Amino acid sequence: MLSRSTAVLWHAAYRRTVLSAFGTVPFYRERWALDGRTEPTLVPGRVGGNDGATHPEELLRTLVDLVPLAGGGTEIDAARGLGHVLRMARPVRPRTLVVIADRSVARPPSDLPKGMWGAAVDPETLGRTDESGIVAELVSTLCRRQPVLVVGGDKELARVFASLPGELKHLAQRLPHRTLSELDGGPYGVLHDPLLGYLGALRDCGRWHLDHRRVYARPTKAGLAFTLLTQRSPMLVDVLVGGGVRGQIRLCPRHGTPVVS
Repeated sequence: MLSRSTAVLWHAAYRRTVLSAFGTVPFYRERWALDGRTEPTLVPGRVGGNDGATHPEELLRTLVDLVPLAGGGTEIDAARGLGHVLRMARPVRPRTLVVIADRSVARPPSDLPKGMWGAAVDPETLGRTDESGIVAELVSTLCRRQPVLVVGGDKELARVFASLPGELKHLAQRLPHRTLSELDGGPYGVLHDPLLGYLGALRDCGRWHLDHRRVYARPTKAGLAFTLLTQRSPMLVDVLVGGGVRGQIRLCPRHGTPVVS
């Protein structure tokens, strides 16, 4: 269990998001009116499918219905949250160029700390004309001895570093990102999902911490379901990350905030 104060605040934020989604978003209004919910219960006596959680494939097929009635965007930002989880993962120097190496990320992160700048690259197209600018920017930044941090999966990181001149490889830092089913012991890492973005990070205590101010998670019979607490459009509530991965949400004894295991 979470500590009482953390659990109350965290769950209150989740409940506000659920009630807002139920009241203003067509997809959830229709689905929950028919199926009901288990936490919080919006239709008494009905539990719905998968304890109220939804598979990501279903959400991607109906993005327009995830927009609140007042309006909003439908674009999925796979880089969402990186700026916040970087602070949890490891110290990052000012004026760092942060490069995301992942084909699911179409645009640079927009929430990096002040003074940092970002880029996104599809590792599978490195060396082609459309990606040569990113490599040139990386090399130029490293030659000026400015800090570079490359974020991505192990294979993607290997492709990026293979494209760098040998004498510059050691100047760039790596930060692996993991899916929920790939969590390991680090020593560094961030938790990523192509639909929800960056959800948390491996901290110095050796536990995978959720970005609990912006992300909520709860266990369901189909796996852990995640909710973005601050994103208003498209609203992503109770999403079965990875199609449903079993796990537990616990309290970190050192930091007193939610961790996933």
